[in-house]
Amino acid sequence: MRYNDDVIEEVRAANDIVDVISQYVQLKRKGTSYFGLCPFHNEKSPSFSVSPGKQMYYCFGCGAGGNVFTFIMEYENYSFREALEYLADRAGVKLPKIEYSREAKAQADKKAALLEVNKKAAQYFYYQLRRENGKKAWEYLKERGVSDETIKKFGLGYSDRYSNDLYQYMKSQNYKDELLLESGLFQADEKRGMYDKFWNRVIFPIMDVNNRVIGFGGRVMGEGKPKYLNSPETKIFDKGRNLYGLNIARTSRKKALIVCEGYMDVIAMHQAGFTNAVASLGTALTSGHASLLKRYTNEVLLLYDSDEAGVRAALRGIPILKEAGIEAKVVNLKPYKDPDEFIKNLGPEAFEERLGQAKNSFLFQADCLRKEFDMTDPQGKTDFFKRTAAMLLEFPDELERNNYIEAVAREFSVSPEDLRKMVNRMAMEGTGLQKLTLKKREPQERKEKESGTQKVQKLMLTWLVTYPTIFDTVRQYILPDDFTIPLYGKVARMLYDQYEQGDVNPAKLLNQFQESEEQKEVAGLFNARIHLESEQEQQRAFADTLVRMKEESLGKKTRELAPSDMQGLQELIQKKKELEALRKNLSDLHISFQ
Repeated sequence: MRYNDDVIEEVRAANDIVDVISQYVQLKRKGTSYFGLCPFHNEKSPSFSVSPGKQMYYCFGCGAGGNVFTFIMEYENYSFREALEYLADRAGVKLPKIEYSREAKAQADKKAALLEVNKKAAQYFYYQLRRENGKKAWEYLKERGVSDETIKKFGLGYSDRYSNDLYQYMKSQNYKDELLLESGLFQADEKRGMYDKFWNRVIFPIMDVNNRVIGFGGRVMGEGKPKYLNSPETKIFDKGRNLYGLNIARTSRKKALIVCEGYMDVIAMHQAGFTNAVASLGTALTSGHASLLKRYTNEVLLLYDSDEAGVRAALRGIPILKEAGIEAKVVNLKPYKDPDEFIKNLGPEAFEERLGQAKNSFLFQADCLRKEFDMTDPQGKTDFFKRTAAMLLEFPDELERNNYIEAVAREFSVSPEDLRKMVNRMAMEGTGLQKLTLKKREPQERKEKESGTQKVQKLMLTWLVTYPTIFDTVRQYILPDDFTIPLYGKVARMLYDQYEQGDVNPAKLLNQFQESEEQKEVAGLFNARIHLESEQEQQRAFADTLVRMKEESLGKKTRELAPSDMQGLQELIQKKKELEALRKNLSDLHISFQ
C-alpha cells in the first residue's frame, strides 16, 4: 500500500532540503544556492548544488539529483517508503497506519516482537559487561586494544556464566516462552527446561542495515567450545544475507568495501579508521552477501586470514562476487595472520598501503594455481599456462581478454604473443567454455551524448521551474505535447497543471516518481545550464529555444499524421503559418528572467 500524495508532500515540505543534506555534506552558500563536494562521486572542487528555492539538489559532475526523498534513498540506500518513514520521524510527522491483511499483520507483529526481544537482550548484555561479573570480558576486550568508544559504537556486551541469567531477566519482562524460543537466544530440553544459548561469552550484537539488532555472536571466555557461537537463523536473521558491520560501513562513502572473516577483524579496522570493513557471519561468502554488497559498491577487497583456509575462502568468494557484477581484489597480509595483528604491529598507514597493493582477483587465482605446478620443469610450466589459458577463455570480450593476457604475461614472464596463440587455439578447438563467443567489448554504462532536442527541452523545463513568471508567455506557443520526448512531456504536463493550481513546485512533482533513477533523471531536467551574459542574449536564447521546440513538435506531428486525416492536415498547416509569423516577430517576444 502507498501513502497518499498529501501525506508524502506533508513529509517533504516538513524537511527542508538544505537542513537535511547539511547533516551529510558540508555546504557553503553561493548566490541563491548552496554548494559542496558531491557525496555520490569523488571530486576535489564542489559541483554539488542544493537549491532552497526548488527544494532540490543536483550534481553537475555526475548528474545525481532529486528532492529530499531522493537524497535519503540514494545516501542511505533506502526504498521510497523507508525514506518517507525516516523523514516523517525526523520531522515529527505522524504517518497514518497502513492496513494489512490478517496474515501479513501477524507476520509483521511477530517480526516486531522478535526485534524487541533482541533489542532488550542487547541492552542487557551491554549492561552486564560493566558489572563486576563482566570484568573478565572487559579485560579481554582491553587486552585486544578495544577502546571504550568502540565498545559503545558496536554495543559489545557480556553474557554471564549462569546459563539461565538472560532467561530470568526476559521472564521478568513478561515475554512468553514461545517467543523467546523463536528468538534463537534460548534452547530447551526436558531435563533443563529453558536455558540461555549464550553464556560466559563476549557478545557481539549483529545489526541489519537499519541498525536493528537481528542476532548475536559470542566469543567464549576461557577454553570452552565452540570458541565462537552465532544465533541460529530466525524470522529476522538470515546469516547468508547479512554482514557484520554493514550498518556502519554502508555510510563510509569509500570506493570499496573490505570483506574479512570475523567480528574482531571488523572492530580492529573500524577503530583504526577503516570504517568500510564488514564480515560474513560464521559462513562462507554467499550470493546473498554479494547481492547485498552490490547495493553499496562495485568493488570489494577480500581480506581473509593469510593461512590456507583464508586463501580457500578468497578463491570461493571471487566467482560469487564476479557473478554479482562486483570487481574483487585480494589483500595480502603476510607476514601477519589477520588485520588486527597487522595493524597492531605496523600501524594504520602501513595497512592503508597494503590495501592499495590489493591484487586483481584473476591474477590472484592464477598465482594460487601456479603453486600446484613445478615451474622449474618444462612440462609443469606448460601445463600451468594451459590451465591459465583455459581460464582466460572465460572472458568473452576480446579487449578485456587481451588486457588480461598481457597482465598474465608480465606477471609470469611469458611472451604475450605465445600466450595469445595458446588461448586462440583453445578457443578454435572448443577447449574451455563451450559458450564462448569472441567479440569486441562494448563500453559499459557509456553515457550517450545528449541530443539537441534533449538540450532545448531541458532548458525550457529549467526556465519554467526557475522563472514561473514566464509561463504566461510560453504557453501561448508551447504546450505539454510540444515536448516530444515522452518523459519530458509527462513532466511538462505536471508543471502546467501545477501552474494552473498556482503552485509551481518541482520538488513536489518528484514525489510522483518513486524510483531513485527516475527521480535522478527528472531532476536533471530542471538543471540545464546555459551561460548568458546580457539581457539581449537571454531574449535571443529564449526565442531560439521556443522556435526550435515548435519546429520539432510540428515535424513530429507531420511524420505521424495519417494520409487520410484531412482535418489534422489543415490544423498543421495553420500551426506552421503561426510558426512563420512567430519567426518574423521574434523581436516582439519579451520575457524576464527575474
